[in-house]
Amino acid sequence: MPSLTTLPPDAPIEEINACIDRDGAVILRDVLSEAEVQQIEAELQPYWDATPQGEDDFHGHQTQRTGALLARSAKCREMALNEKITGVCDHKLLDNCERYQIHVTQAIRIQPGETPQTIHKDKWAWNSILAEIEPQISTMWAITDFTKENGATAVVPGSDKWPNERQPEEHEMTQAEMKRGSVMIFTGSVLHGGSANVSDGDRMGLLIDYTLGWLRQEENQYLCCPPEIARDFDPELRRLLGYTMATFTLGYYSPPLPAGSGIEAVTPEFAVDPSVGGSSFGGEALRKAMTEDILGEASTAS
Repeated sequence: MPSLTTLPPDAPIEEINACIDRDGAVILRDVLSEAEVQQIEAELQPYWDATPQGEDDFHGHQTQRTGALLARSAKCREMALNEKITGVCDHKLLDNCERYQIHVTQAIRIQPGETPQTIHKDKWAWNSILAEIEPQISTMWAITDFTKENGATAVVPGSDKWPNERQPEEHEMTQAEMKRGSVMIFTGSVLHGGSANVSDGDRMGLLIDYTLGWLRQEENQYLCCPPEIARDFDPELRRLLGYTMATFTLGYYSPPLPAGSGIEAVTPEFAVDPSVGGSSFGGEALRKAMTEDILGEASTAS
């Protein structure tokens, strides 16, 4: 049976990325302190307690899924900016985008009696149209210990290189066992799924996932973290949420202001910080970058 590599929290990004390239997943242990995990629990417990059970086989009938974590938890906002994780995103995603963005945030509470989730690839959210590229990096943060008994995520190392139709055999699968405060980083192309919880306690984990900046997000971050909430966030986090241009012309908007206000087309930054003004369609640097990607040389706009 295969296993996932577990590394210390200060492992070099090159070593982390090498594991991701080989297996599609890696575990970093002890990234969060006990005090930090307790802060997350204090910030999110009221929302967890109010979340209903799932209503279908895929999401689980004994599983609760709570979203909008960045609006609800200051600690989750810090976690989203973790340099090791953004280093993996840089490595795996920037070949196919100018910027990546937050894709989904979700607390997943697997309760006793839950059955195994269907093994899947997260990038199937976009059906099969992204078969040739890696569109997503996911993270699963352990808020409780993850054990074989309580539903530690099942993972198929190396399956990020498999065609969609190939299904794993039992000997090709492992489970992401890790201690509270650890995190598993994995690609959107690796097969995985929640395991059965045959213990007498909950398995609690937090997803914070990232995707290419030009793709539709699974969780709509503009509604989870609207401008009146996001304007108080770290500027880099606001960009991760999508309050920036994905590339030249992709993401601008026209503020719904009175006629003659002098503002017609601005970048999304304007929604959270009107002082930035903003170029209409993302600026000359983004236009040149896009043109060079497409044509291999600079050209003038038509």
